Amino acid sequence: MIRANSPGALRLLAEDADDLEVISAALQDAVTRIGDIQWEPKGRRLTIAFNRYRWEADDGACMRVRAAVQLGGVMGVKARNLRPDAKEAVLELLALTFEAAEAPAQAPGGVITFAFADGGDLAATVECIDAALADLSAPWPAPHKPGHEG
Repeated sequence: MIRANSPGALRLLAEDADDLEVISAALQDAVTRIGDIQWEPKGRRLTIAFNRYRWEADDGACMRVRAAVQLGGVMGVKARNLRPDAKEAVLELLALTFEAAEAPAQAPGGVITFAFADGGDLAATVECIDAALADLSAPWPAPHKPGHEG
């Protein structure tokens, strides 16, 4: 297991939209199962475990690592085109985005959206941006580098 001080272990915090873009880039093409999405209403936390492609690795090796992202201050979660009963269904993350609340009284809150391939998404209404991403395992070889059209 990679420890917090191990070289190569990614640990990121986000407190604003620019920070969240960095986490989004690190999570691009990460895969998860619906069963790996945990919403804790009482704790106001949303945690998702991913198999993350290591885009930041500059050695040319195709590697993945087990990682988790956690959002704090979550007031609600809505899913679109995701079946909560399909726990083994695999989702590929395209991007994380933030849309600020329209009412000034709700600032700095808004909605953080996890956009998945094939049109599914998960929207978390948050009091503010409070996100953390951490690698949880040693990297392992990936069969291929994710590709994108265009």
